[in-house]
Formats: sequence, structure tokens, C-alpha cells
Amino acid sequence: MIPSTKLLTIFALSLLAGAYHSACSAFTTTTHNAHSSRITTTTTTTTTQLEIFGNAFANDDSLGKRDNPGLKKGPNVNEITVNGKPVKAVAGQKVSQVLAAARVKMTYSCRKGNCGTCEMLMNGRVEKACNAKIPKGKCAINTYS
Repeated sequence: MIPSTKLLTIFALSLLAGAYHSACSAFTTTTHNAHSSRITTTTTTTTTQLEIFGNAFANDDSLGKRDNPGLKKGPNVNEITVNGKPVKAVAGQKVSQVLAAARVKMTYSCRKGNCGTCEMLMNGRVEKACNAKIPKGKCAINTYS
């Protein structure tokens, strides 16, 4: 007679071996009853695929065509001038980024707006390049350097 823990261990090992060799296998377990001469054979089919979700993650065609999740009209690009040179910039973008992209030399010290090293003229007003942002519409930037 085989102890039940040993039988379970053999069954678990056969499950692992079967899952390793194929996605779908049949396992046969044989039990022998010591009190009678009867042998019981059980065949179990298992699969490693998870079919419990069915079509839960399939696309729903009744929703219509999917929209592009990005910007519908694109970014709000302004044509600005930096020291007379035309440059494209997005409204709300930092002036320091626009100046760097346009390869305009600008001196910075604190980059917080405290020292005033990066002062420039934007639309005729004195602004600090490290804090200022590109406004909507026309913009003319003149640096002191």
C-alpha cells in the first residue's frame, strides 16, 4: 500500500512534468486497495492555458472607431523672433528651453529668478529667461548678450 502523501507527491510531480512537455496532457493515476483486489484507474486532463476569462479582453466592435488619444489639433505653435531670428515655440514653453533650442547664448546663474543674470526683453518688457514662458500670439525676444 502506498501512503497518501507519497501518492500526492507522485501526482504533483507528474503534473509538473506534463505541464512542462505540453500545454494539454492526460494523466493517469492508479490506486490499489489493500483490502480488496480492486484497482481503480482515474484519468484527468489538464491544461496550462487560462480560459476562465473567455472574451473579456477582446475588442468591442459596437463602440465604433477608436479616436487618437493625442492632441486633436496638435500643439499651439507660435512663430516668435529671438534677436530677429524666426523660431518656432509652443505657447507655455519655458523661454530658457526656446533659447537653448535656437542656440542663443544666455548666461544663467541661479535658474530660479533671484539673481537677474538672465534678464532679457520680451515684447518690450524686462523678463527673466529662467522663469518666463512663451505667451500665446506674437512674441519678440531680445537678449542683452
